[in-house]
Amino acid sequence: MTDSRFLIICGLFLLATGLSAQQLEREEIAERVAAVLEMPHRAEANRARDRYRNPAETLAFFGWQPDMKIAEIWPAGGWYTEILAPLTRDEGQYFAAGFSMTANRTPQWRKDFQKQYDDSLRERPGLYDHIVVTGLAIPERPTFAPPGSLDMVLTFRNVHNWVNGDYAPEMFDAIFRALKPGGVLGLVQHRDAPDAPREQVPDRGYMTEAHVIELAEGVGFVLEEKAEINANPNDSRDHLEGVWSLPPGFRACRGLADVARQDCIDRYATIGESDRMTLRFRKP
Repeated sequence: MTDSRFLIICGLFLLATGLSAQQLEREEIAERVAAVLEMPHRAEANRARDRYRNPAETLAFFGWQPDMKIAEIWPAGGWYTEILAPLTRDEGQYFAAGFSMTANRTPQWRKDFQKQYDDSLRERPGLYDHIVVTGLAIPERPTFAPPGSLDMVLTFRNVHNWVNGDYAPEMFDAIFRALKPGGVLGLVQHRDAPDAPREQVPDRGYMTEAHVIELAEGVGFVLEEKAEINANPNDSRDHLEGVWSLPPGFRACRGLADVARQDCIDRYATIGESDRMTLRFRKP
């Protein structure tokens, strides 16, 4: 689809949903997001994951509003970018705080990932040219938006990476500083059993809710509400390669012969994506 056609569709969408500065209720937010999910720019592979990531319900729970200034931390391949870009285009502002291209601690594979993300934005200016691309890395780039400027910061399945890198408190502090008083941190993370030992995080990718809450509260956030939107009771969390065995990675199935690999993929696909906590914090 051409950018001009996309903009026309965006305009019709905004008119049809009555975009205004008025505060939307949760059901209205979910309906607004659900409409974006049906827009033609989204990749089919991304659509297939909607049932696991539940973006309409998740953004409604976090309390997204059309006029908000928001940031997404480490958008990676841009799964949520496809959704947040149309939502923020008219009244809002969207900071995509990706992997730093200059930080010494950023591995090359993340820099390559970031280049692909940046290139994808440039390829579709009619959809993405309003996005403010920035970076967040500790200690080189701890500021990704003007201090006290954001209404909401979102991060999806990233906290285990910060723990593994030994800079989780600094990342939460950077988010805290970027938010306005009263601003929201919306967080989704692979969820471990409540009594799971913390030393398992690097190998498995799961974290306990208590650990995540402790990290956020440690810099001043207040836990406002939990939700089971992204829960998956079928996830036993005892996979050979941790959370990365589940879709879409299927890491435990790599290197197997054809039939065995397909059986492995089918087994993990039946489980679905990981069990996840969904937490809303607020900056006092």
